Amino acid sequence: MKVVYVVRSLLFYLIYIPLVGFFGLFSGTLGWLLPFKWRQNIVALGNYMMLGWFGLSCGVKVQVTGLKNIPTGPFVALSKHQSGWETYYLQAVLRPVCTILKKELLRYPFFGWGLAAMRPIAIDRSNPREALRQVMQQGQNRISEGNNVVIYPEGTRTDPGQVGNYGRSGAALAIASSVPILPIAHNAGTCWPARKFIKYPGTISVVIGEAIATKGQDSKVLTAQVQEWIEARQKEIG
Repeated sequence: MKVVYVVRSLLFYLIYIPLVGFFGLFSGTLGWLLPFKWRQNIVALGNYMMLGWFGLSCGVKVQVTGLKNIPTGPFVALSKHQSGWETYYLQAVLRPVCTILKKELLRYPFFGWGLAAMRPIAIDRSNPREALRQVMQQGQNRISEGNNVVIYPEGTRTDPGQVGNYGRSGAALAIASSVPILPIAHNAGTCWPARKFIKYPGTISVVIGEAIATKGQDSKVLTAQVQEWIEARQKEIG
């Protein structure tokens, strides 16, 4: 069966890489001439195409629960981070959205160009104090402009079953901006493992929780509440 997985993964990358190149080049050049909303919609089309091809080539289905919980106004989404899959999915589903990411990603040709066009909050993880300042300052600016913000509170990808250290910056940003938190759990790492070439068939389950009010909350308590909810859902979906 491993040979089948390798062949299917090869098929996936044969289309995936040109798609990333095309949409990254377009959004990083001509895309800058378009309004941000239009630019995001075009990139979202590319994301849906990539995710659709991933499902078709690698035998992956997607089951989403809680789409109705997505607020109509700005919010901060705190999501589990296991793979590359959710970065494409959440950017498409939660738009208009800005993602907090490590600045090194912007250096990649095509892929990084496309990311830069999406106005991310690119932080230097080697300088935690400066990174927090960027998250708070740029995050509040993005939210005031009507955008949502996606944060992976564990800071990096974790393998299925693992739990990282949940940072408090997401909760602090939501409190400072007076917007709710949208918790998201998923098991994308079972089909799209981090830092691995081979992809596996299966069902990716995404659970979007009810928005959590932040008025009068403490960031430490709120982060613990979000972590408890996400990890409980992780155990349920595997």
